[in-house]
Amino acid sequence: MAKYAILIYEDPAFYTDASPEAWSAVLDAHNAFAKQVFELGGSIEGGAALAPTTTATTLKGGGTVTDGPFVETKEALGGFYIVEARDLDHAVEIATQCPAPGGGVEVRPVVDPTTNPF
Repeated sequence: MAKYAILIYEDPAFYTDASPEAWSAVLDAHNAFAKQVFELGGSIEGGAALAPTTTATTLKGGGTVTDGPFVETKEALGGFYIVEARDLDHAVEIATQCPAPGGGVEVRPVVDPTTNPF
């Protein structure tokens, strides 16, 4: 089994005015997703929700440090899962179940440091 990152990109504004009920529904959807991963024959190796981009600190080449996100975009990385899947097709099948009501998800292989992926 290979490892894949499921990156969740959403519009942060989607959550800004979310009611407690809406937030609870999102959490319930993620709990259901975790169960679906196992039902589909995969496993979750890790993951987390990330604080809003307004809390980010960006470091650029040369050591320049700035507050906030580096790129202005409508959607921002809001969380991720690391899953084990048979192959990319299996990882995509799993990712189709990942809740991202304010955007979408990206699936990317996790690099095995013992091999050169490039």
